[in-house]
Amino acid sequence: MNTNLLAGKTALITGATKGIGREIAMTFAEQGANVAITARHEPTDNLLAELEQWGGKARFYLSDASSFETSEATVKKVIEDFQRIDILVNNAGITRDTLLMRMKEEDWDAVININLKSVFNFTKAVQTYMLKQRAGSIINLSSIVGISGNAGQANYAASKAGIIGFTKSVAQEIGSRSIRCNAIAPGFIDTEMTQAIPNDIKEAYLKKIALRRIGQPRDVANAALFLASDLSAYVTGQVLVCDGGMN
Repeated sequence: MNTNLLAGKTALITGATKGIGREIAMTFAEQGANVAITARHEPTDNLLAELEQWGGKARFYLSDASSFETSEATVKKVIEDFQRIDILVNNAGITRDTLLMRMKEEDWDAVININLKSVFNFTKAVQTYMLKQRAGSIINLSSIVGISGNAGQANYAASKAGIIGFTKSVAQEIGSRSIRCNAIAPGFIDTEMTQAIPNDIKEAYLKKIALRRIGQPRDVANAALFLASDLSAYVTGQVLVCDGGMN
């Protein structure tokens, strides 16, 4: 793999203390980026030290991505610490899975606010600075479920489908300023969120995947690296499906 694809760039990644977000942060740091990570809870390990071993700066910001005011304040703090934001990865997300007939209003609201509203919050806040820079890459984590739907995940599917529509619209609004906006739609990825799924259901998913393996967080992180780097300089408004041929 080429090294230092992100040298000198600063990346802001939400929900980055575990799972896919953490792996994206690690991959970006390996490629020379300074990394600002957010989450609702502080990391319980030496994540920042691991990120800085590649020579760049790493900072953690306690932030509720579903709060507009908190997101705006977080972005301002990142700008103060790093002077610029070249890459935004909207990764924060949760699930509250249940059939619609059993879904409570709070299950719907929590998923929409954290998964979808957070993308609006951080993109709007970061856009101000990227427009001044006349450069930037925004990457939104959607899901294959946002394309195909899934029983028991009406709230999650709606939030992830909304991200796709948002991505395509924003790409058209800011493309003239050399700012790109793309989405990634992961399939079945081995994270804490999917590890709780019963084995029989995992086996059923596996049979649908053309590559016959469950995806790893690094698979999604590599897709994010492509969209963050100049390798994708002429790519915007797209949804990069990373599902091993599941859909």
